[in-house]
Amino acid sequence: MSAFRKRGSVLVVLCYVGSFHVLFGYNVSREEQHDLSLNRKWTIQNSNGSLSLPAEVPGCVHSALLKQGFIKDLYFRFNDVAYRWIALDNWTYTTTFSASTELSVDQLLREGENVVKVSLLSPVVYASERSQAHSSYSVPPDCPPPVQKGECHVNFIRKAQSSFSWDWGPSFPTLGLWKGVHLEAFDVLRLIHLSTVPVYNSSLSQWVVKVEVLVDAVEETKVQVNLSLMELSTEQTFMVVFPSGQSKNTLSLHVNTSNQVKLWWPSGHGEQHSYHLSVRGTMLEGTAILRTDTQVYFRTVELVQEPIAGSPGLSFYFRVNKKPIFLKGSNWIPAHALQDLVSPADVRNLLQSSVSANMNTLRVWGGGVYEQDMFYSLCDEMGIMIWQDFMFACAMYPTEPDFIETVREEVVQQVRRLKSHPSVIVWSGNNENEAALATNWFGIPVAQQPRYHRDYVTLYVDNIRAIVQKEDGSRPFLVSSPTNGVESQQEGWVAHDPYDLHYGDTHYYSYSHDCWDWTALPRTRFASEYGFQSWPSFSTLQKVSVSEDWSYASNFSSHRQHHQTGNQQMLQQAGLHYHLPASADPLKRYRDTLYITQVMQAQCVKVQTEFYRRSQSEVIEGKGHTMGALYWQLNDIWQGPSWSSIEFGGKWKMLHYFAKDFFSPVLPVGFEDQGSLVVYAVSDLSHDLHLRTVVSVYEWSSLDPVCTVASGLVLVEGGSAEVIHKQPISALLAGCGRGSCTRLTCLLTFHLEDVNSQQGPINHLFLSSPKNAQRMLRPNITAEVQQDEMGGYTMTLQSSAVAAFVWLDVGDVPGRFGTNGFLMVTRNRTVTFNPWGPTSTQQLAQALTVTSLRDVY
Repeated sequence: MSAFRKRGSVLVVLCYVGSFHVLFGYNVSREEQHDLSLNRKWTIQNSNGSLSLPAEVPGCVHSALLKQGFIKDLYFRFNDVAYRWIALDNWTYTTTFSASTELSVDQLLREGENVVKVSLLSPVVYASERSQAHSSYSVPPDCPPPVQKGECHVNFIRKAQSSFSWDWGPSFPTLGLWKGVHLEAFDVLRLIHLSTVPVYNSSLSQWVVKVEVLVDAVEETKVQVNLSLMELSTEQTFMVVFPSGQSKNTLSLHVNTSNQVKLWWPSGHGEQHSYHLSVRGTMLEGTAILRTDTQVYFRTVELVQEPIAGSPGLSFYFRVNKKPIFLKGSNWIPAHALQDLVSPADVRNLLQSSVSANMNTLRVWGGGVYEQDMFYSLCDEMGIMIWQDFMFACAMYPTEPDFIETVREEVVQQVRRLKSHPSVIVWSGNNENEAALATNWFGIPVAQQPRYHRDYVTLYVDNIRAIVQKEDGSRPFLVSSPTNGVESQQEGWVAHDPYDLHYGDTHYYSYSHDCWDWTALPRTRFASEYGFQSWPSFSTLQKVSVSEDWSYASNFSSHRQHHQTGNQQMLQQAGLHYHLPASADPLKRYRDTLYITQVMQAQCVKVQTEFYRRSQSEVIEGKGHTMGALYWQLNDIWQGPSWSSIEFGGKWKMLHYFAKDFFSPVLPVGFEDQGSLVVYAVSDLSHDLHLRTVVSVYEWSSLDPVCTVASGLVLVEGGSAEVIHKQPISALLAGCGRGSCTRLTCLLTFHLEDVNSQQGPINHLFLSSPKNAQRMLRPNITAEVQQDEMGGYTMTLQSSAVAAFVWLDVGDVPGRFGTNGFLMVTRNRTVTFNPWGPTSTQQLAQALTVTSLRDVY
């Protein structure tokens, strides 16, 4: 931002260039401020002038080249490497505009034509030069692993770290004006920023709204500022003196105690109430000088780290409005490599998909971007809690004064921008950097480690933490994730073992271990990352590939995989429990392989998530009291293999349909423990329930249950997980249908009931690996498509046998099924389909394919 003062007037150029620096404007009276948008046609040119073309702002160089036809789809086949040259060049943005006498400031603008030129250095070259200049000691890692096909020294530039490549995405270090540009001229003052943070004063039993006003004034100005919450019969007027230049004032609006304040609650725990705050400012002579409105949400949040009975260490859970909340959800990454191409519809669809899958939390991961304002506003509206990382990930970072100063400005701007959002419940300094330092990811010699420890504390504690605590004391701050929390602090901010299960949060990945074996899973206080890869559907990949790519062993399949040996890991994990596709038709074998990776991923994450949910109310061998499960990851940045549950473009993978069930507010979790079937009832509800388990035994070859067993009613307290049924599997099978069932011929389903009806989804337990199952028949599923009265569609399925992982796919017709990837133990089942655009019964019938596990071998 450049600000110009001349003869009592000010001109401000607001120009959004970098990844993180965001400035704000608010409405003031037109008599005092004039605004000229420069979101118009610009021209961009590369360093030697060989390319010159029109460009739109907001936008970036890549999107301009794409729109003008100089390049094709960035995500098509191998274009991520083919278009590497774009980020290696320097580019200049230029536009002209006419200034009126109303806007002109002497010697700064002239009436008539003016020119704005913005020169942008190559981010790759800049990062490399900064790294070379840092010659006293290395700051690892220098480069990403070769499998990622990325660029080096990303930790030397304050830019989306994943834009230089990651293990789930391509390297597109963009440059451009990816947010708006406009000029503001004013004679008195400009409101730069307004934030509202409600704080509950327990001693007074009163809410106080901290209203922070940041202004830029031409000269010292006295203003009467009126704050009004009319719905709460609350209004106060403050006399504020704004000195010349930028200044910040915090006004405390005491809410009238005669009104009951309605609180903001996370999704699934209550409504997301908000109140309208009016802010008006007038000069002493009565001239209106400031006018804006905003929403205020009332809620409290605490991160509870306290001793647990029968366990060493400390708890780690969040209380919202004094209520302990189990955090259910996933991790958010950038929705597109080109941020200017992320549409509001894309963001809304992904967030709505989260809520539709019974999630209440997303972690905005620290290697991406601070998301756009609309993202957080939608999270406020939908009740999605946000774990907000600062944008540092999987690296050490320099601590030169100019780098630190950039970071400080970044943190101040982002905290001020986001702290009004009730959805943001915790700040976290970085992603995995405490663990990287403690476990020496980068092979730093022991003698040099104290230097990096000091740099770590300097950056995240002395600067980021200090700024956050000064700017926002209303919510907790964690230095890293994973971390041991207060225990890490006591160990000098870098714990000896940041993965200690007795403290904090954990990230856990194991691809070679059998994912069905729950006994090997970490019984952590909070699981903030875990997951397995899968490939997206064929219709998603088809858009960026050609027929020669449609093989699991193709160059395209290898190129798209940015995780070392990831393609092999998926098949090895799937091969533990399923027959791998073996069709003689190469295309069918490829499509079946994509399907089996999604089956594997969905079942693996299901087992792990259910383990965490049932561990919330118990401590075993000092571990447990798990109060969060955020799997990696929610969304994709392109069409390729990743840990996501939603494909690029918004299509749900099988995992996301599974998440809708395993994050259900009331859930039966069944597993085998030392030969016995154990069923837990998990409840997120506020009230208690009396529940019983109903277990049905099915033969793979029959759609009629062999027998059904019901347990007695058990009291399940709200917000708990309780054992509700336990029985030796051998006894269950022996007493069922004259003992005709074995582990190889039969499987179990189970659900919960109160005295009146079923509660939660139907779950299942395989008694052997499906690849070892006997009498598993081809189900020969047929489907009839019909349109319903509401404009949606239904698919009525008929099956001749029990069918596992039944998957409905309508190709590239956008939309969502009511359920998918399910176990079918009935002859008939109706599934709804909600299209996101125009379609027809005929189109859906032609596009529909139905695949089950037995169909792929």
